[in-house]
Amino acid sequence: MPQYKAPLREIRFLVHNVLDFPAHYAASGHAEVGADLIDPVLEEAARFCENVLAPSYRDGDEIGTHLVDGRVKTPDSYKAAWRGLTEGQWAGISSDPELGGQGLPHSLGMIFHDMAESANQPWCALFTLTQGAVRAIEAHADDSLKQKYLPRMIAGEWTGSMMLTEAHAGSDLGLLRTRAEPADDGSYRITGEKIFITWADQDITDNIIHLVLAKLPDAPAGPKGISLFLVPQVLVDEQGNLGKRNSVSVAKIEEKMGLKSSPTGVINLDGAVGWLVGKPHNGLAAMFTMMNCARLDVAFEGMSLAELSRQGAVEYARERLQMRAPSGAVYPDKPADPIIVHPDVRRMLLTQKALVEGCRMLGYFTAMQLDTSLHGEGEAQQKADQLVALLTPICKGFFTERGSEVADLGIQCFGGHGYIREHGMEQIARDVRITRIYEGTNGIQAIDLMRRKVIGSDRRLLDLLLEQINSFCAANANHQQAGELVGKAAAVAAQWSELTDQLIAGGRLDPALPMSAAFEYMEYSGYACLAWCWAKMAVVAADMLAAGQGDAAFLQSRLETAKFYMARVLPRTESLRASMMAGPETLSGMEDEQFFMP
Repeated sequence: MPQYKAPLREIRFLVHNVLDFPAHYAASGHAEVGADLIDPVLEEAARFCENVLAPSYRDGDEIGTHLVDGRVKTPDSYKAAWRGLTEGQWAGISSDPELGGQGLPHSLGMIFHDMAESANQPWCALFTLTQGAVRAIEAHADDSLKQKYLPRMIAGEWTGSMMLTEAHAGSDLGLLRTRAEPADDGSYRITGEKIFITWADQDITDNIIHLVLAKLPDAPAGPKGISLFLVPQVLVDEQGNLGKRNSVSVAKIEEKMGLKSSPTGVINLDGAVGWLVGKPHNGLAAMFTMMNCARLDVAFEGMSLAELSRQGAVEYARERLQMRAPSGAVYPDKPADPIIVHPDVRRMLLTQKALVEGCRMLGYFTAMQLDTSLHGEGEAQQKADQLVALLTPICKGFFTERGSEVADLGIQCFGGHGYIREHGMEQIARDVRITRIYEGTNGIQAIDLMRRKVIGSDRRLLDLLLEQINSFCAANANHQQAGELVGKAAAVAAQWSELTDQLIAGGRLDPALPMSAAFEYMEYSGYACLAWCWAKMAVVAADMLAAGQGDAAFLQSRLETAKFYMARVLPRTESLRASMMAGPETLSGMEDEQFFMP
């Protein structure tokens, strides 16, 4: 199993040199969060993730979670890790101080997520789901619900879950059948069955606060008839004391490909007591407060598990001795050279590095926009809202697709040793696979990007991002060391814009055209964004080298990786472009019965 080590040098480079978090915080109402606070938070987060959380990852996969007498039993190491989380006050890192949170910027909390997801992604869902539920309750519930439930959720005493999916409905939530009947005391009685519910039961905390989508008796048909309800697993009296267990039960724990230690259950609600969150029939909008944040969380899951895989692959490639380098012995004192000298292994390791580190910068940039979206004002807040809306499906889809790719490359670097359990690389591949499905499959993310964010805004959201990219490229077009890299970023941004115009125009004649290209468009968008990210990192690294600042070897690695990305990864956009332009007829020519004809 790879021993996770937080990539603090890279994180500090992004936070201080490339993205300038302190200046961002000063401009967005967090002037007190400077480098003197950021660095200790990063160091403490690294210590918790490396020393407390990471050791439980393999343990969780081997022990798993089990249903015992109707309750979910978790590994003991998971309980110890949760105690460490609450004692370190990480559970409320970005929550309102008036409710017991630390009040740090959301982007700093996302960096903690980045480290924690690498250390133990299955465990982290317990934490991220709780944070998402907190955000939804903060944004939409009345004050009495907020005061009753949020302080103990923020403290980590209670956790949260999200109950959306039903067997017959899947991603079409308008078809859900769970019903909510009003009671005389202002509460509701909720009845139905939910599936694929993560961490809806556990033996780690005393209570779980479920957010449940259901329909009132007078609900209109479809998505506009959905309401959101807060349903505690254990009822709470007016003094905050725990009472009897609510009518929420686990019918089944799913047996899954991965995430063995993260319970996914079929949940029955049999007249469970709940309270309306927000307005009647407005539940989908309220739930999207949780889901949109969760989609960025899942993007980080894909990226962070990719980080763990690449760390394992690099360590193995440095130690595993096999044959000699093509040009002759690099380590003549050893019986063979380590495999890291072989071109094909270097190709795999550089691909991992370019994708993981490029995604990390784009993820951190997106988290900064979320800061401004949540706490900014006026035009700045509006622009940040729009950038978050555009970048969320790109990050979720692209990061998780690349997460699977990087995990697969990690196994390949190990050869046969990667396929067996001993080294832990296969666990990463199993665990990361769900991220392409979680919180809306990547096909749904692609449709959302194309239909709602690009066509729906008449490309206004894209132009907002392209304005930033083009401004950077114009300012650095003649950069002495990185100008060529900047030029490649500018070229793919221009082609991205041209492709968008072609798809929008074609869609007016045939609506199937942009939908047939949606997945490739999402992928193309991710590669184009990473070209900008790597060009920006290259410019900063080159300037620091010229000024004699920082670690020269580390900064040089930025430049070399940027060159590799532009030369060996970015050309993937050409095949994606050709696929997009092939047209919808390549998908529609066959009759349904012809897909398989025994």
